Amino acid sequence: MKVSDYIATTIDRLSKGYVFTYADFVTEVNKKEAVIKALNRMVVSGKIAKLSKGKYYKPENTPFGNLQPKQAQVVKDLLEDDGKVTGYLTGYSIYNQLGLTTQVSNTIQIGRNEIRPNFKRERYTISFIRQKNTITKENIPLLQILDTVRYIKKIPDATIESSCKRLLSILKSLPEKDKSTLVRLALKYPPATKAILGAMFDELQTNSLTEQLYKTLNPISKYKLAGVGKVLSTTEKWNIV
Repeated sequence: MKVSDYIATTIDRLSKGYVFTYADFVTEVNKKEAVIKALNRMVVSGKIAKLSKGKYYKPENTPFGNLQPKQAQVVKDLLEDDGKVTGYLTGYSIYNQLGLTTQVSNTIQIGRNEIRPNFKRERYTISFIRQKNTITKENIPLLQILDTVRYIKKIPDATIESSCKRLLSILKSLPEKDKSTLVRLALKYPPATKAILGAMFDELQTNSLTEQLYKTLNPISKYKLAGVGKVLSTTEKWNIV
């Protein structure tokens, strides 16, 4: 089978919005140039689209034009390495998904144990948040919640009051096991994050979970979070002002 036919057949099987590189098709070193030429011809014909240098995707056509691939596809090389989870979408990338804002950002934020400088990829700015906990597929949703608590002041088009109410709803719906895991993971977060989380769990009357958070805090430290007192009744205990 010719290289171009093999590529066309393979791409036909891919789902819309799937991101790939020439390396996904190269089985022999001497065919690299032929693969790249075939992919670029397909870009010109409109069968595939170019995301950035060396990256392509199968577009989903709509009456309003081609849809961009999902953010997880755009940065999947930064989220996994040989099947091992190395990062996760967080911050601006999940606020909308969590129901905290209606805005969709052009910044893709990624939580990783080892971070790197920000860079551009097509229309997106890729930025990183340092995660001190081990990242697993199972704990990613909980790490996303903790990151949201940590950066609650930075959620676009949302007040601290509305964000607190939404986060309380999210925490309340978690199974007891996840609530306990959330507290354990929070121990590696900044003191302000632990204080806010503790106040939220107190508000939900799950006080048994908050003792270990409370013990890690400096009793004379203050955490500024204007407006949170309208939602949480135990801010004085947690030194949130």
